[in-house]
Amino acid sequence: MNNSTKAPAQDKPSKPSKNFPLYAHASGMWAKKIKTKLVYFTSWRVDPTGAAALEQFEREWPYLKKGETPPPIELGDGCRLHQLVNQFLASKDGRLKTGGLSTRTFQQYYQSCARLIAHFGRERLVGDLRPNDFRAYRVKLAETFKSPKSLKGEIIVVRTIFRFGEDTNLITRVNFGQDFDAPSAKAIRRARNIKGPKVFEPEEIKRILDAADVQLRAMTLLGLQAGLGNSDLAALRESHIDFASGWLTMPRVKTEIVRRIPLWKETQAALKAVLAARPDTGDDLIFLTRCRQPWVRVSVKMDDEGKETYVHTDSISHAFHKLLKKLSINGQRGFYCLRHCLETFGGECRDQAATDSLMGHAPDARDMSAHYRHRISDERLQAVTDAVYTWLFGDAKEGGAK
Repeated sequence: MNNSTKAPAQDKPSKPSKNFPLYAHASGMWAKKIKTKLVYFTSWRVDPTGAAALEQFEREWPYLKKGETPPPIELGDGCRLHQLVNQFLASKDGRLKTGGLSTRTFQQYYQSCARLIAHFGRERLVGDLRPNDFRAYRVKLAETFKSPKSLKGEIIVVRTIFRFGEDTNLITRVNFGQDFDAPSAKAIRRARNIKGPKVFEPEEIKRILDAADVQLRAMTLLGLQAGLGNSDLAALRESHIDFASGWLTMPRVKTEIVRRIPLWKETQAALKAVLAARPDTGDDLIFLTRCRQPWVRVSVKMDDEGKETYVHTDSISHAFHKLLKKLSINGQRGFYCLRHCLETFGGECRDQAATDSLMGHAPDARDMSAHYRHRISDERLQAVTDAVYTWLFGDAKEGGAK
């Protein structure tokens, strides 16, 4: 993997040198026309200097000039770790360009690849990795990922990287052994039990609402009654809300499931207060930081060595945690726990399908009822938000959309 990896949004790099045989194609790949056919190599987004692309070109050129299909880069024990992760990131970058992958997910893949390189070394032969190596790596990961759930996610990504190599014939099957396994469901439940319930009590919510500033108050209400997560709020636009009817309609960022949500009068008033104080930026994003940036974003930072890396900023989590600390409310919970409240207390209406619709859950492929269900009535959606309103304020009659 090249440490000088650029951001997906960068401009096309200039030609590395006068004699460099490839050029940066608009598709995002290093390319060359050979026998009237355009041949693509690595992505210039993850290989901005063209070093990996040139290496691939020189290896494949004897075959390409004769019109033959080049063999895989290196099979079995010949593939080095940096070759594997470069090809993996190039594949994911292609999905990123076509909208099949989010920038944040690509960033997580990149960081996982960087951790592999830092631990094993870029020139390590993949075929030399043994179960003992992966056992030691799991111990190292456990030092970084304290939560069993987050450790499980990282192990899944690592296995995905090596499985990609197997599927593309870069490497032969990797033997992880029995110790490079994800934490069990029992271990995840145990950690969850230690942290305690991920819901707030009504009095805690009321204290948060009273102490929050204009934007955070509106965010809290939307997280509680609409189940909007941090990324959803950062992407929320004025065009998503119909104040005349009191309904919010937008796809969930994580799943692209469209949600239709009746807004409480308190939530509508809070949103109007945000809009009244919002600076004129020419954009209809509802929530902006003091620097007029989205509250959740992925940007590129330059370190002291001139290398660029992805940086994920979540100002909502930071501001909410700061407020909880100020109010001396259990810090084991975060902003996303408001979604837990909607699922838990909205479910008291005993209509799971309507609750799932508000939450924006993607149905299981085996759930045939969800496959055949094309809409849920406004009355059923209203009943879920009314149940949460009753839990919080004690009177559902004053809540809900007009």
